[in-house]
Amino acid sequence: MDSPSSSSAAGLGTVDPQLQHFIEVETQKQRFQQLVHQMTELCWEKCMDKPGPKLDSRAEACFVNCVERFIDTSQFILNRLEQTQKSKPVFSESLSD
Repeated sequence: MDSPSSSSAAGLGTVDPQLQHFIEVETQKQRFQQLVHQMTELCWEKCMDKPGPKLDSRAEACFVNCVERFIDTSQFILNRLEQTQKSKPVFSESLSD
């Protein structure tokens, strides 16, 4: 004779798969937005001497190079973290202690 509140309390350890997927997707969107913001700020500071009505060819080339290096670096870091996580599953367990 489980009441709705006792059955939901017993299920606190389980998460609805749809909700979990939604949270993962939203987290990925947030990370992507943060990366775009960081890239924009970094490349703007690096490449814009003085804002004007038109982007000169030097600034345009700088922006293209900056964005490409930022993407390459981000991808490298993500791949390295993924490799590290696969080789050391104990790391995630130690964080919960």
